Amino acid sequence: MSFMEVMKQVKKQQIAPVYFLYGSEAYFLDRLRMQLIANILKDNPENLFIYDLEETSIQEVIADAETYPFFGGQKLIIATNPVFLKAKPDKLPFEHDLEALSRYISNPVDYSILVLIAPYEKIDERKKLSKLLKNNTVVANCEPIKDSEVAKWIKMLADDLKITLDKDIYDLIETELSTNLRLLKEELEKLALYVGENGIVTIEVAEKLIAPTSNSSALRLVDAVIEKNLHKAISIFKDLEKMKEEPIALIGLLAFQFRTILRVKLLKLKGYSQFQMQKQLGLHPYVIKIAMSRENKFSTKKLEGIMIRLADADQIMKQGKMEKELAFELLLFDLIS
Repeated sequence: MSFMEVMKQVKKQQIAPVYFLYGSEAYFLDRLRMQLIANILKDNPENLFIYDLEETSIQEVIADAETYPFFGGQKLIIATNPVFLKAKPDKLPFEHDLEALSRYISNPVDYSILVLIAPYEKIDERKKLSKLLKNNTVVANCEPIKDSEVAKWIKMLADDLKITLDKDIYDLIETELSTNLRLLKEELEKLALYVGENGIVTIEVAEKLIAPTSNSSALRLVDAVIEKNLHKAISIFKDLEKMKEEPIALIGLLAFQFRTILRVKLLKLKGYSQFQMQKQLGLHPYVIKIAMSRENKFSTKKLEGIMIRLADADQIMKQGKMEKELAFELLLFDLIS
């Protein structure tokens, strides 16, 4: 089932004895976990038991699930990180008794709700246990949303917060935050706090408040190069260092931005429209829009020269010929001068 389908069932108090939540979207995992806690333990909050299966064996978890709750009501047992479902399980100082889990899944008790949470991109679906979980439990698919679904989720989250977003903000947020729903929610909550209930978020407010990402900082670096502002470029680089961004990775981000500007410029010379460029390059409309606003600042020859300088700096860093930080600062100096 999808996240939304399982969430609706839980809200209607249609509770199953065993749940299996898998996928790497932390927002979905957190929401379902909190909803299960709220619905199952509203009268008995002391009946919550949480285990990490990298530290506790599954047989201990099952033993707890089969132990009648001391305070009455139902117990909620949450067990995360079932490494035994991976294709290559991590080595642990103890063994999981998977037969004990299989027996429990086939015949769960009625006074405990067991929730297994696998926050992994993939599990080994060929395993007997994986098939048993998918056929005998309520399975919640918590995989990241697709690019095509981001706008819908932004609208849903904004509606929940009772705020209205200007049209341009959708492109900005999609480009900056991509499909990370937890980050989307946090940034939209920040905007909602700023404008208040029923407030309208303008593009100026969004640009001022949305936390900078490495992608947005790469765009600002490009702007600094265009403005020939070395002080601004170095300042942005220092901010990125604080975000633990590696200089080699930053060269990759800059290369992507300048390569996009070059490709857009070449397509524009061929008479392509913005929509045709988007289709040809397979990039987000906002990315094309930004590149189109920058391409007239450079000649084709200048952009090709920048790509060569970026490649040279990348090679110098990877070969260890110079300290990475110094090499990146010299690159910025070179690009701007």
